[in-house]
Amino acid sequence: MNVFLRWGIGTVIAGFVTFSLFVMMMLLIKGDFKPEEKLDNASFEINPKVEDIKVAVRETKIAKIRKVVTPPPPPQIERQQAAQPNVAIASLEGAIPDFETPKLDRQSFKITVSDRDAQPLVRIPPIMPPRAEKSGHCTVRFSVSPEGQPYEVVVAYCSSSVFRRSSIKSVEKWKYQPKIVNGRSVARQGVETKITFNLSDERGNIIPE
Repeated sequence: MNVFLRWGIGTVIAGFVTFSLFVMMMLLIKGDFKPEEKLDNASFEINPKVEDIKVAVRETKIAKIRKVVTPPPPPQIERQQAAQPNVAIASLEGAIPDFETPKLDRQSFKITVSDRDAQPLVRIPPIMPPRAEKSGHCTVRFSVSPEGQPYEVVVAYCSSSVFRRSSIKSVEKWKYQPKIVNGRSVARQGVETKITFNLSDERGNIIPE
């Protein structure tokens, strides 16, 4: 019973839908048909002739060149020549008198140099040894050659043996004016000098010996 009922309801619904679609199609077909307006026949021209365009030519008027009148040449001025005096120039006659140049005798000139002791010219300061913990000094004895070079450098005394080697190296680099005796440079023995080593702390104060 239920099957027949469902089949009957489905048939009614399907028939209604079909009828509705049929009515809608009839309404659409029944609409007024308006034919499209005819378009004018379009014409195309192949290789059309191009009209010549006249280009306006600008006429330039050339002004006539005026002739330039050259000015007359300036008048020539006659220059008068200065009259030369007819006075005879006096001539000087005579010869340069001869004179004898004095002859210098080299033996008559002697440059005398006064005696002097050896004098220092260049003194290289010593290098502070890295092992030094305080200030110190050394007394150094040496000789000066006729060329002014120290030699035979020895240390006579040192407050600490740390400064001995640095003192000797410093003196060996010095330069002296040699000793002069009777105008000649000679060696000088027994030169003695004191070399001081000042060691400072972080504040710049010298650490005493």
